[in-house]
Amino acid sequence: MASSETHYTLPRAEFDKPAKILIVVAPYYKDIADELIAGAIAEIEAAGGFHEIVEVPGALEVPTAIGIAERMSNFDGYVALGCVIRGETTHYETVCNDSSRGLTLLGLQGLCIGNGILTVENYEQARVRAESKGQNKGGGAAAAALHLVALARRWGGARKGVGFVPAQDEYQIAGASKGKHSA
Repeated sequence: MASSETHYTLPRAEFDKPAKILIVVAPYYKDIADELIAGAIAEIEAAGGFHEIVEVPGALEVPTAIGIAERMSNFDGYVALGCVIRGETTHYETVCNDSSRGLTLLGLQGLCIGNGILTVENYEQARVRAESKGQNKGGGAAAAALHLVALARRWGGARKGVGFVPAQDEYQIAGASKGKHSA
């Protein structure tokens, strides 16, 4: 059983300025989602961060909501939460694979995302993984997002107010040499 295994956990990420984290949750299994959220909030607050929560219809919509928030808001990082339980059809594989792929692609674009979308065989597995006093996968997803935010801040430049963006010299206008922008 996975709960008897021990794993190394990184020390909690530390910040000079608070991190602003968006928790995007698909509450299809509401009690599981509530436990995941509780774990995520506790981890964010323990690191001195702030959070907002938005709900989406299902796990497939989580990456889209994160992509919209990244384009239209100023969050430092994101926590993706939800639960997909295997059923009798291949829908399970589609939802698991595509939600994970969407989050991975966003991460490869530089977004700081902790993936806490549970993919399990049955409700009991979900319950055990979601419990904030147990395996606390919501807290683990928040910790992952916070560690990525810390890396982004280490390698990026400061933003106005709360949050950070990549250093300005990373952007290049087509046809212009790096560091020079044509009007």
